Amino acid sequence: MILLPDGRVLLWQDDSEDGPRGSNTFTVSYAWDVAANSFASVNNTTNDLFCAGHAFLANGQLLVAGGHNRSEENGIRTVYFFDWTSNTWNQSSTLMANGRWYPTETTLANGEVLIISGDMTSATGVNPIPEVWQTNLGGGLRQLGNASLSLALYPWMYLAPNGKVFQAGPGQSTRYLDTSGAGAWTRLADHIYAASREYGSTVMYDPGKVVVMGGGVTPTRTAEIIDLNAPNPTWQNVVPMAYARTQMDATLLPDGKVLVTGGSSSSGFNDATLAVLPAEMWDPATKTFSTMASMHVPRMYHSTAVLLPDGRVVSAGGGRPAAIGTTDQPNAEIYSPPYLFQADGSPSVRPAITSVSATNVTYAQQFSVATPDAASISDVTWIRLSATTHTFNQNQRINHLGFTRTAGALTVTAPSGATLCPPGHYMLFILKGGVPSLAQIMQIQ
Repeated sequence: MILLPDGRVLLWQDDSEDGPRGSNTFTVSYAWDVAANSFASVNNTTNDLFCAGHAFLANGQLLVAGGHNRSEENGIRTVYFFDWTSNTWNQSSTLMANGRWYPTETTLANGEVLIISGDMTSATGVNPIPEVWQTNLGGGLRQLGNASLSLALYPWMYLAPNGKVFQAGPGQSTRYLDTSGAGAWTRLADHIYAASREYGSTVMYDPGKVVVMGGGVTPTRTAEIIDLNAPNPTWQNVVPMAYARTQMDATLLPDGKVLVTGGSSSSGFNDATLAVLPAEMWDPATKTFSTMASMHVPRMYHSTAVLLPDGRVVSAGGGRPAAIGTTDQPNAEIYSPPYLFQADGSPSVRPAITSVSATNVTYAQQFSVATPDAASISDVTWIRLSATTHTFNQNQRINHLGFTRTAGALTVTAPSGATLCPPGHYMLFILKGGVPSLAQIMQIQ
């Protein structure tokens, strides 16, 4: 489930699970206008994008690599682009060197995209050699032949302030990947938690600052943070969640807090017997979790969560493959965070963005945000558009933007460099007393 630059939600499902093994059906994809609750079919791919990787390019197109050839139980080699302006999929003539099923994509500072991990076939296992989509060189892929390493499926990768890509998990070892040339890995720190956090979740909650939480065959409540800006970054424990969780999602909010939703406390892969319905909120200021409202249904394997431009979070899907207490959830529900309500339960009075002087900006550029609430604005943030699958929101990140107040407007400064904010589209929020405006979607290049 992916938030598009026009505010709609792109989602796709896979129908091959319903057919016999050895059959092959294709992805069914839709663009969902959440406000109108209407769906437009955009199902014009020729391959199965089930369990692919996805990241936005600087121009707003979605790059989707890999997927699943069910007839052969292989990862596929194709690269697709989704153009939100025409609702069309376009296949690249360039193929990856080998298939990838469950890969991660990371947008780099120069606009290129790292594609990493994913199974080649059920027999050969993980594709160990990363590839980079070279947007600045007219397209095409290059392999990082010196960076061969067998990683977990859907590894947690983040562009770090030093320009390298930080692998934050889910395994215990964490490291940097230098994507220049033929690539090179550097070991960093190990998690304190001594087992894999598979199907836990993670967020970069400030540039270079990462929190990981939950996960494991026997789910854990624990959470850890690391500050990559420190001279010698190490993982530190923070106060754990109220519930042990696996198969959960973590979503950045406009006020910088992190919403944790779904999952289960049951041991094993996808057992909903001990499904966790209450959400939790992690506050980076206090490094603590608070228990929030409960979901209506369990959200398990393949569930998703996306921040909407109105500051709410939509969570959808989940279930398959069938296990104890686990059923498919072909539905969605929307969470309204506390900042949308006053103490008496009435709706909050939200600050308003009347207009912006530019919706496409460059690094360190100043731009004007017209608002009648200029005098009382306490924070300006923007959050990269969500692209979520398998408990990981690939490329989710936030920037707190510098600003000054004038009469009826804010003068806002865009992030200073692409390692702090890779090129692409972001949701701009202004906040008054912690209450966010409706977002203005902007582009930085």
